[in-house]
Amino acid sequence: MFGNLQDRLTESFRRLRSRGVLTESDVDQAISDIRRALIDADVALPVVRQFTTRVREKAYGAARSKALNPGQQVVSIVHSELVEILGGQTRELVFAERGPTVFMLAGLQGAGKTTLAGKLGKWLREEGKTVMLVASDLQRPNAVQQLQVVGERAGVRVWAPEPGNGVGDPVEVARSGVEFARQSGINVVIVDTAGRLGVDQEMMDQAIAIRDAVSPHEIMFVLDAMVGQDAVSTSTAFRDGVGFTGVVLSKLDGDARGGAALSVRGVTGAPILFASTGEGLDDFERFHADRMAGRILDMGDVLTLIEQAEKRMDAEEAEKVAAKAMAGELTLADFLNQLQQIKKLGSMKKMLGMIPGAAQLREQIDNFDEREVSRVEAIVRSMTPAERDDVGLLNGSRRARIAKGSGTTVSEVNGLIKRFEAARDMMAQMGQMGGGGVTGMGALPGRGGKAKQKSNARAAKAKRAKVKKKARSGNPAKRRQQELEALLPQSQRKRSDATGSSFGAPAPAPEPEPARRPSMEDLPDDVKRMLGQFGG
Repeated sequence: MFGNLQDRLTESFRRLRSRGVLTESDVDQAISDIRRALIDADVALPVVRQFTTRVREKAYGAARSKALNPGQQVVSIVHSELVEILGGQTRELVFAERGPTVFMLAGLQGAGKTTLAGKLGKWLREEGKTVMLVASDLQRPNAVQQLQVVGERAGVRVWAPEPGNGVGDPVEVARSGVEFARQSGINVVIVDTAGRLGVDQEMMDQAIAIRDAVSPHEIMFVLDAMVGQDAVSTSTAFRDGVGFTGVVLSKLDGDARGGAALSVRGVTGAPILFASTGEGLDDFERFHADRMAGRILDMGDVLTLIEQAEKRMDAEEAEKVAAKAMAGELTLADFLNQLQQIKKLGSMKKMLGMIPGAAQLREQIDNFDEREVSRVEAIVRSMTPAERDDVGLLNGSRRARIAKGSGTTVSEVNGLIKRFEAARDMMAQMGQMGGGGVTGMGALPGRGGKAKQKSNARAAKAKRAKVKKKARSGNPAKRRQQELEALLPQSQRKRSDATGSSFGAPAPAPEPEPARRPSMEDLPDDVKRMLGQFGG
């Protein structure tokens, strides 16, 4: 949503950073660029004036200080003012000390209140609350049925004694729903109210009557983030009519310019509590002003990415895969498992957009095909378990079979295998050079000392090389026998040759070779060339 604003601000800051010394004229030029960017983003004019005035005052001080990196100081000033305009420190929700907590949703028709009720209910349920949705929107056709479907998907109860479609008293439904929750020991009640296509007195009177009947602890104004300047008049009308304690932004994943998000806090004074970032029930998150400011300034939002990963990914399984990867033992079965974990996080484009510097790769991210993940998964699933564990088995006929089974081409299968092998070798090199991770970070837990890790990585690499270099027979059964023999210890292979068996009788394990000090010769040719360019 903030793509255009992000690009304009990034370009302005790039020019500032190129200056050795910052002058007040440079500040004026930057402020002018920022003002135009905010106006183009549909931010309310009073908010733009207030924002640019405060940034100018602080930036003049940075210019006079003759600091070493004055451009970075201006970026820091703009970031802090963006945080302030977006709401400052994140406010916690108000919960009742006794009985059920009541959250009331208000807003125009089409803003996404009903869907958002399900998202909020699911979010609260995952926080350990028992939740019930109350269908007090009896005006819009099929609104009650929609809430029932959303509630079932979210795993929460729905109170819907009236069929809706113009039938029933919404105030009585809200009152009876809260009373039922009190008797049933339900923690949170979310009341979905009716909206209109525009602000009118009938809608306001009904919302006020529901508010007075249930005494909500939070009144959340649901605002469509794509409405632009109209957000100012709409939010002001609701503030003066029903009143609200917080704002929930819906459709934040749209392609609008984002003026509503930057205007509503400055116009109403109410904080933004949540943001809806997609159509799925999981596309819902707490709104943090500092993180959103970081996204706008292309600083990324790594904290939100980490929180989502911790909530939806298996940390223990990820640690096991990381240990295997650093030892050079990663398989396509492990890769498939991690791919399924990543899919739980949602859209790949959204995740990539949270990475610092994503604006520089906007075109590649925008052109990324989400279906590519499904194609990769189909290719791996078309392999046998043995093929996933050892890509060395994949000859021409097997690759053609996999391509046919996954609905792809042989070249796509070859490309995936090539990328996988390159990634596996790179991670194995990291394990050898850094002791299980990035240099200075120490070894991964549960993998022994550095000497043991390097020895394991060398052994795994040598085994793969033996299988790869071994002359293969044209007979599939005989070729598989040769590959299995190549993985056996030397003494056992000799015995099996004498007896004519592929496996032979068990033989004593040979004495392990003494660990030797790694040298340049252990590194791949491309790494040697890279080091040579730096005089190594």
